Amino acid sequence: MSTRKGIILAGGSGTRLYPITHGVSKQLMPVFDKPMIYYPLSVLMLAGIREIAIITTPGDADQFRKALGDGRQWGVELSFFMQESPDGLAQAYLICEDFLAGAPSCMILGDNIFFGHGLPEILQAASAGHGGGTVFAYRVTEPERYGVVAFDAAGTATAIIEKPQAPPSSYAVTGLYFLDGTASRKAKDIRPSGRGELEITSLLELYLQEGSLSVEKLGRGFAWLDTGTHESLLDAGNFVRTLQQRQGVQTGCPEEIAFRKGWITGEALSSIAAGLSKSDYGRYLKQLCVEEGF
Repeated sequence: MSTRKGIILAGGSGTRLYPITHGVSKQLMPVFDKPMIYYPLSVLMLAGIREIAIITTPGDADQFRKALGDGRQWGVELSFFMQESPDGLAQAYLICEDFLAGAPSCMILGDNIFFGHGLPEILQAASAGHGGGTVFAYRVTEPERYGVVAFDAAGTATAIIEKPQAPPSSYAVTGLYFLDGTASRKAKDIRPSGRGELEITSLLELYLQEGSLSVEKLGRGFAWLDTGTHESLLDAGNFVRTLQQRQGVQTGCPEEIAFRKGWITGEALSSIAAGLSKSDYGRYLKQLCVEEGF
C-alpha cells in the first residue's frame, strides 16, 4: 500500500479579508502567535504524513517558501504547486496528480483549524484506512454556508449538498478529506458547477455513490474553526490564545510534533528554539528542551 501523502490548499486571493490580504496570503496571516498555515500543517503531521504538497498562487509562492522552507526542519518534505485561478477545491487533485502518483491522500484547507482531545488518534485511524474516503462532519449554526450532509433515519450519510438553501441537517463537511488513490482520476470526471468551480462535494458524491465514503461526526469536545472572515480570524486567535495561556502548551506547533514523533532530534529542536529565543514561541520550545534533557 502506498504511503499517504498530504495536500494543503492555500490558494485564493482572500478577498473576504481585504484590505489585510492585499499584500500577504490569507494562510500566512497570524492566528495569535503563528502563521495560519501552521495549524493545518500540524494536522497532517499528527496524522503521520511527511510528504506534503502546498498549493498556492504564483504571486504568493515565494512568501510560502520563505515562511516554511522545504520542511526538513520539521522532518517533513514540502513541495509547492501553483493554482493559477481558484477553480474549486477538487481542482487540487488535478494539480497534484503527478505528486500523488496514485497514492492515497489527505487534503486540508489552509484556513481550517482543528482542536480536540483524541484528535491525533482519529486522524491516524482515518489515515490508516484502506480504500474509499473519510470526511468529518461538524454541527454548525449556519449550515447553508457549507457543504451539508444529509443522513437517513439510521444516521448513514446519503448525500452531500453544496450550500443548500434548505439544509437537510446542521452538519457541515469540514475542510479535511482522506481519500484513496483514485481521487485524481475521479476529479477528472467532475464538471464545473453553476458557479464555475470543481466542487469538492461533487467529488465526495462520487465516493458516496459507490458506497465507499465514511462520514464521521465530530462531537461537542472538538473545535473546527474556519478563518475566512475578519471576525472568524479574530475568534480563532482568541481561541488559541486562551488555550495556550490557560494550559501552558502550544497548539499547532510543528516543532513539538516533529520532536515527539522522533522526526527531529532534541539537538535540532534546541537549535530551532535558539533562533526564536526572543519570542514566547521560542521560549516554549526552549522549555520543552529543558524538560526533555536537551
